[in-house]
Amino acid sequence: MHSAPSVNYPVGRSRGATRILLFLWALGACCAGASCYLFDSAGWRQLLLVLSVVFAGVAAGFGLRRDGAGVLHFDGLHWTLTGADPTRAVHGARALVALDFQSLMLLRLTEPGRARRWIWIEQRAMPQRWRDVRRAVYSRPPSAAPAGDTWRPTAPADAP
Repeated sequence: MHSAPSVNYPVGRSRGATRILLFLWALGACCAGASCYLFDSAGWRQLLLVLSVVFAGVAAGFGLRRDGAGVLHFDGLHWTLTGADPTRAVHGARALVALDFQSLMLLRLTEPGRARRWIWIEQRAMPQRWRDVRRAVYSRPPSAAPAGDTWRPTAPADAP
Protein backbone atom coordinates (compact mmCIF):
# COMPACT_ATOMS: atom_id res chain seq x y z
CA MET A 1 0.00 0.00 0.00
CA HIS A 2 1.27 3.46 -0.84
CA SER A 3 1.55 6.21 1.73
CA ALA A 4 -0.39 9.45 1.44
CA PRO A 5 1.20 12.22 -0.63
CA SER A 6 2.95 15.14 0.96
CA VAL A 7 0.74 18.18 0.62
CA ASN A 8 0.59 21.90 1.40
CA TYR A 9 -2.87 23.33 1.99
CA PRO A 10 -3.94 26.89 2.87
CA VAL A 11 -5.99 27.46 6.02
CA GLY A 12 -7.71 30.57 7.25
CA ARG A 13 -11.15 31.93 7.90
CA SER A 14 -13.80 29.55 6.71
CA ARG A 15 -17.17 30.81 5.54
CA GLY A 16 -18.69 27.37 6.01
CA ALA A 17 -17.47 27.13 9.59
CA THR A 18 -18.73 30.65 10.31
CA ARG A 19 -22.17 29.70 9.01
CA ILE A 20 -22.28 26.53 11.11
CA LEU A 21 -21.22 28.34 14.29
CA LEU A 22 -23.66 31.20 13.64
CA PHE A 23 -26.50 28.72 13.11
CA LEU A 24 -25.66 26.86 16.34
CA TRP A 25 -25.43 30.11 18.30
CA ALA A 26 -28.78 31.31 16.90
CA LEU A 27 -30.37 27.96 17.77
CA GLY A 28 -29.06 28.27 21.33
CA ALA A 29 -30.28 31.87 21.55
CA CYS A 30 -33.76 30.80 20.36
CA CYS A 31 -33.88 28.04 22.96
CA ALA A 32 -32.78 30.47 25.68
CA GLY A 33 -35.41 32.98 24.54
CA ALA A 34 -38.10 30.29 24.56
CA SER A 35 -37.05 29.26 28.03
CA CYS A 36 -37.25 32.84 29.30
CA TYR A 37 -40.67 33.24 27.66
CA LEU A 38 -42.13 30.00 29.02
CA PHE A 39 -40.82 30.50 32.54
CA ASP A 40 -42.00 34.04 33.12
CA SER A 41 -40.50 34.54 36.57
CA ALA A 42 -37.72 37.04 35.87
CA GLY A 43 -34.96 36.01 38.19
CA TRP A 44 -31.26 35.46 38.36
CA ARG A 45 -31.49 32.21 36.35
CA GLN A 46 -32.95 33.94 33.30
CA LEU A 47 -30.39 36.74 33.62
CA LEU A 48 -27.60 34.19 33.80
CA LEU A 49 -29.02 32.39 30.75
CA VAL A 50 -29.20 35.60 28.68
CA LEU A 51 -25.70 36.66 29.76
CA SER A 52 -24.28 33.26 28.84
CA VAL A 53 -25.81 33.48 25.35
CA VAL A 54 -24.37 36.98 24.87
CA PHE A 55 -20.97 35.91 26.21
CA ALA A 56 -20.90 32.87 23.90
CA GLY A 57 -21.66 35.07 20.89
CA VAL A 58 -18.95 37.60 21.78
CA ALA A 59 -16.38 34.85 22.45
CA ALA A 60 -17.19 33.13 19.15
CA GLY A 61 -16.91 36.44 17.30
CA PHE A 62 -13.46 37.13 18.74
CA GLY A 63 -12.37 33.56 18.04
CA LEU A 64 -13.48 33.72 14.42
CA ARG A 65 -11.85 37.10 13.91
CA ARG A 66 -8.56 35.83 15.38
CA ASP A 67 -8.27 32.92 12.94
CA GLY A 68 -5.42 33.92 10.71
CA ALA A 69 -4.15 32.63 7.42
CA GLY A 70 -1.56 29.91 7.35
CA VAL A 71 -0.34 26.84 5.53
CA LEU A 72 -0.93 23.26 6.65
CA HIS A 73 1.85 20.94 5.48
CA PHE A 74 2.01 17.13 5.56
CA ASP A 75 5.40 15.55 4.92
CA GLY A 76 4.24 11.92 4.87
CA LEU A 77 4.63 11.43 8.63
CA HIS A 78 3.85 14.64 10.54
CA TRP A 79 1.76 17.78 10.13
CA THR A 80 3.04 21.34 10.38
CA LEU A 81 0.96 24.51 10.58
CA THR A 82 2.69 27.80 9.91
CA GLY A 83 1.20 31.24 9.70
CA ALA A 84 1.68 34.91 10.39
CA ASP A 85 2.11 34.36 14.14
CA PRO A 86 5.23 32.20 14.72
CA THR A 87 4.37 31.68 18.40
CA ARG A 88 1.28 29.70 17.38
CA ALA A 89 3.08 27.51 14.81
CA VAL A 90 2.60 23.76 15.17
CA HIS A 91 5.39 21.35 14.20
CA GLY A 92 5.46 17.55 14.18
CA ALA A 93 1.78 17.13 15.00
CA ARG A 94 -0.87 14.52 14.26
CA ALA A 95 -4.11 15.50 12.56
CA LEU A 96 -7.38 13.85 13.53
CA VAL A 97 -10.71 14.50 11.84
CA ALA A 98 -13.37 15.76 14.23
CA LEU A 99 -16.06 16.66 11.66
CA ASP A 100 -16.18 15.87 7.96
CA PHE A 101 -18.77 17.51 5.73
CA GLN A 102 -17.01 16.37 2.50
CA SER A 103 -16.15 19.92 1.41
CA LEU A 104 -15.46 21.25 4.93
CA MET A 105 -13.46 19.54 7.68
CA LEU A 106 -12.68 20.31 11.30
CA LEU A 107 -9.23 18.98 12.24
CA ARG A 108 -7.65 18.58 15.65
CA LEU A 109 -3.88 19.01 15.56
CA THR A 110 -2.13 17.42 18.53
CA GLU A 111 1.51 18.10 19.23
CA PRO A 112 3.31 16.45 22.16
CA GLY A 113 3.64 18.83 25.09
CA ARG A 114 1.38 21.55 23.65
CA ALA A 115 -2.31 22.38 23.66
CA ARG A 116 -4.55 21.01 20.91
CA ARG A 117 -5.22 23.24 17.96
CA TRP A 118 -8.54 23.16 16.09
CA ILE A 119 -8.62 24.28 12.47
CA TRP A 120 -11.21 24.33 9.72
CA ILE A 121 -10.17 23.51 6.18
CA GLU A 122 -12.46 23.82 3.20
CA GLN A 123 -12.38 22.68 -0.39
CA ARG A 124 -12.83 26.14 -1.90
CA ALA A 125 -9.41 27.22 -0.53
CA MET A 126 -7.60 25.00 -3.07
CA PRO A 127 -9.90 22.61 -4.94
CA GLN A 128 -7.13 20.98 -6.96
CA ARG A 129 -5.38 19.72 -3.77
CA TRP A 130 -8.52 18.81 -1.76
CA ARG A 131 -8.39 15.10 -2.53
CA ASP A 132 -4.69 14.98 -1.59
CA VAL A 133 -5.28 16.61 1.78
CA ARG A 134 -8.20 14.26 2.48
CA ARG A 135 -6.02 11.26 1.67
CA ALA A 136 -3.30 12.59 3.96
CA VAL A 137 -5.71 13.23 6.84
CA TYR A 138 -7.20 9.75 6.67
CA SER A 139 -3.92 7.90 6.09
CA ARG A 140 -2.29 5.82 8.79
CA PRO A 141 1.24 6.72 9.82
CA PRO A 142 3.82 4.35 8.33
CA SER A 143 4.79 1.48 10.61
CA ALA A 144 8.34 0.44 11.47
CA ALA A 145 7.74 -3.21 10.47
CA PRO A 146 8.32 -4.25 6.84
CA ALA A 147 5.18 -4.73 4.77
CA GLY A 148 5.45 -8.55 4.55
CA ASP A 149 6.31 -9.10 8.22
CA THR A 150 2.85 -9.35 9.82
CA TRP A 151 3.15 -12.78 11.53
CA ARG A 152 3.93 -12.71 15.26
CA PRO A 153 4.66 -15.91 17.20
CA THR A 154 2.46 -16.52 20.22
CA ALA A 155 3.10 -18.55 23.32
CA PRO A 156 1.38 -21.94 23.53
CA ALA A 157 -1.76 -22.05 25.67
CA ASP A 158 -0.24 -24.56 28.11
CA ALA A 159 2.98 -22.59 28.64
CA PRO A 160 3.63 -21.38 32.21
